[in-house]
Amino acid sequence: MNLQKLFEMQKGLRDHIGYDGPDRFNKLILALLVEVGECANEWRGFKFWSTNQQPRTLALRHPAMMEEDKEYYNPLLEEYVDGLHFVLELALEIAYEIQFDVCDYISEIDNDIKSQEQKSKNIIEQFNTVFYFANTVNYDCEYSNLFAAYYYLGEMLGFTWDQIEQAYMDKNKINHERQESGY
Repeated sequence: MNLQKLFEMQKGLRDHIGYDGPDRFNKLILALLVEVGECANEWRGFKFWSTNQQPRTLALRHPAMMEEDKEYYNPLLEEYVDGLHFVLELALEIAYEIQFDVCDYISEIDNDIKSQEQKSKNIIEQFNTVFYFANTVNYDCEYSNLFAAYYYLGEMLGFTWDQIEQAYMDKNKINHERQESGY
């Protein structure tokens, strides 16, 4: 896991976007909650009312394309990585507000991940743990709890860190392109 690389990439996207409004932190929290909800929706395991509770892990990117141009992707992984962008962004925001180096946080995050205190018994509880830490993180709170809970969510969803890192880099590139095109 190369967290420093991801933080640096996220900082590049943050600088590219350039938004610095006073409501930035609250918008980041809401964006994270939305993305975690979208990830849960793709996972589907909480939908006890549905006969289809299988995770959505394969879909056509553009269903109307010609057969030879069809591109498949993993919607569950993509939603997880969308949330990871905001998890990383929150660390940058907290670092900016209280003046610390995000890279110094990496060892603390690694220790929290190794302690497994933020790992729940099942995926539903893990989603709820992430929601809890996302709703309680603030400038004084231990951000590493949120990161560790989110890390374990990815693990419980069956993703390797290599898959997550590659999907993050792919989506980060798309996010930069969207900024260029006025998304």
